[in-house]
Amino acid sequence: MAVVRTCFGTRIALPLSSYRQAFRAFTYQETSTVSINRKATHLTYQQSRTLSMANMETYATLHHKLEAGGAVNAWSSMPCAVTAELLAGCGFDSLTVDLQHGLIDYPMAVSMLQAISRTNVTPLVRVPWNEPGIIGKVLDAGALGIICPMINNREQCEAFVKACLYPPAGARSTGPTRANMVYGVEYWGKANEYVLPMAMVETKEALANVKEIATTPGLRAIYIGPSDLSVSMGYKPGCDRTEPEVLEAISVIRQACKDAGIYVALHCDNPTYAHQALKKDGIDLVSLSTDVRLLAKIAASELAIIRQ
Repeated sequence: MAVVRTCFGTRIALPLSSYRQAFRAFTYQETSTVSINRKATHLTYQQSRTLSMANMETYATLHHKLEAGGAVNAWSSMPCAVTAELLAGCGFDSLTVDLQHGLIDYPMAVSMLQAISRTNVTPLVRVPWNEPGIIGKVLDAGALGIICPMINNREQCEAFVKACLYPPAGARSTGPTRANMVYGVEYWGKANEYVLPMAMVETKEALANVKEIATTPGLRAIYIGPSDLSVSMGYKPGCDRTEPEVLEAISVIRQACKDAGIYVALHCDNPTYAHQALKKDGIDLVSLSTDVRLLAKIAASELAIIRQ
């Protein structure tokens, strides 16, 4: 006889043969359940890996648009995942999370990248400076392109590209925590193909060195910062430049990019100016203002109508 405790806490006596038979049946049921669960988990994981690699291709919207001859980028300065999600749903080809002049820290940037991942918009990040630590962290968080400010010479550009790419092309450390979740465990082998290092040329010094910068191995684009470029040339800050000297500088940068076989990008504020740059002036990517400016502009415009 075997004494067992029921679920109600009472004790009952069972013949030993009955106890063994019940135990074997229970053990078989549990083993079968575990086996089924493991199989289901394995299938889910395999499906997830396949889907993730498809996602990397899907998120490469910007790459396809650039190859086709023109892309439009949105710009997030506000520390808000909902705003990033809203912009990502508007039809832009890419969206930049701005850690330099935007009011965004690293944890918020991760949340915004997660929000962007709900769409097929290519996630970009402008880092605060040419520093390998933050470049690696935002790439590990899922950014597929890095815009780096104040690249003034070939040496700085080489250091920037090196931080963006895995060996042997670069020196990026391996540990793509969220990138693996989004793009799959094969991310490491594909990252150098899909990550876009974009160096900002925005000073007179950089303008003088633009040919050397543009031919840096691994660099995919030069991003023209018209505001700082204009300031360095003695003008007030701002986008959508019309001064002949600044326009000539932009033309020189554009030509250096074409000669080097890389893309050229320009930050714009007005959609008409951006359209001209993209369709007639040979710019491959234009950024349309920022979320802050767009919100302020539409709010002021709507308010003015009410107050008439």
